[in-house]
Amino acid sequence: MSAHSCEGRTGDGLATGAVPRPAMRVIRLTAFGAPSVLVPGEAPDPEPAEGQVLVEVEAASVLFAETQARAGRSMAPIPLPAPPFVPGNSVGGVISAVGAQVDPGLLGRRVVGSTGGLGGYADKAVVAAGGVIPIPDGVSTTDAVALLDDGRAAMGLFRLAEPKPREWVLVEAAAGGLGSLLVQLAVNNGAHVIGAVGSEAKLPVVRAAGAEAVSYAQPGWAEQIRGLTGGAAVDVVFDGVGGEVGAAAASLVEAGGRFVVHGAASGAYTGTEALAARGVAVVGLPQMMAELGPLMQELGASALAEAAAGRLRPVIGQTFPLERAADAHAAMEARTTLGKTLLLP
Repeated sequence: MSAHSCEGRTGDGLATGAVPRPAMRVIRLTAFGAPSVLVPGEAPDPEPAEGQVLVEVEAASVLFAETQARAGRSMAPIPLPAPPFVPGNSVGGVISAVGAQVDPGLLGRRVVGSTGGLGGYADKAVVAAGGVIPIPDGVSTTDAVALLDDGRAAMGLFRLAEPKPREWVLVEAAAGGLGSLLVQLAVNNGAHVIGAVGSEAKLPVVRAAGAEAVSYAQPGWAEQIRGLTGGAAVDVVFDGVGGEVGAAAASLVEAGGRFVVHGAASGAYTGTEALAARGVAVVGLPQMMAELGPLMQELGASALAEAAAGRLRPVIGQTFPLERAADAHAAMEARTTLGKTLLLP
């Protein structure tokens, strides 16, 4: 695809003799509320400003945090604008136009990138040129998009927790986009890995990655984990659920262990004061943002390189056409999804 230019264009912005293009399709968040507030619509094509590129979107990621934001209970540090707006942060596709001060050699490159939180649920999206990551040969665009947010998060969290070979590692929400990658990284590093999931149907996803699996929908799941470890403490917990699940996981860690709080899918973060008091190293969101924030580009590229080498495979459990974004949100909130959820314009 070629860059947009002003040469040969009429006053209405169309090239002379050109067939009018259909308007860009978007999904607008019309109000905070149920998934039905996500409404298909149209919008003018965005124009990349200085330092930006325009991506023809082939896949867009749907994050659980986006379902929380849509419902009006976002835990993000930066507040969302007032509706209506087009949500969506992570996209992948081909660069079709570049703004000023951007290398035109990027045109036609297959990349993934982040929009900054808005504009991703669309046919086309503007992304900062300095933030795009080339997709390696052998990695599909859908896999690359599935790895952009969750892959760099998994690589960064793994770096902070440093699970060692033969240590016991517990991953919550282990069949989700991020959790499934953490399981793979820990297994690849020689750890004894236990994946905890929210339903029996998700257990095979964890076992297929080479880990033990338990369901925290079943009573006594923490005791099941103690049975798997032979009574030994868990060395590392990746806590993305919080609430009662996070509290039960915290009871499995002893002095010298590491407890990483990276999410609150339950709606409440795990309290960690008691953990720290008994000698457990706690990694929380402030530390993650401070230490991993400057490394996002490097971590994203590393995740894609691991995928190209065959060592990291995103679990894409379901895809939805762009116009069914509301259905994608509803499925995620119902906890019926496996792995990563993508929109395919």
